[in-house]
Amino acid sequence: MDGVDRVDTSMAEAAGPETRSRKRDSLFMTAKLWQPGSEQIFEVRVRNLSTGGLMIEFDRALDPGAAVLLYMHGLGELSGTVAWSTRGRVGIALDWEIDPKRARKQVGGGTTTPVYAKPALHVVRTPRV
Repeated sequence: MDGVDRVDTSMAEAAGPETRSRKRDSLFMTAKLWQPGSEQIFEVRVRNLSTGGLMIEFDRALDPGAAVLLYMHGLGELSGTVAWSTRGRVGIALDWEIDPKRARKQVGGGTTTPVYAKPALHVVRTPRV
């Protein structure tokens, strides 16, 4: 991580849309990123997530092949390897497959509207006589 952008073109080309076999889920969420042996933890934005990898927004260049660890809500701690790195973005190949849907936070699911979500005022109009 010397601040120089590096791109492993063989990996970047192999991961192109025409050769990609895994469906990607576009999203916007945060994750914690660090490298084994380092105490420095970074907050990153996850932009794409699939069963085998993800793309993050990160303002530092990482060397292709470098080991990384991530913590994501719903998925826990993940390990992977930097597949490619370019200005502002990093592709990470995960060490094992995940279920990307687990990263999405469940909203609702109940059968009734909670009290705090109901309108504060209820206006009743009565006809004039």
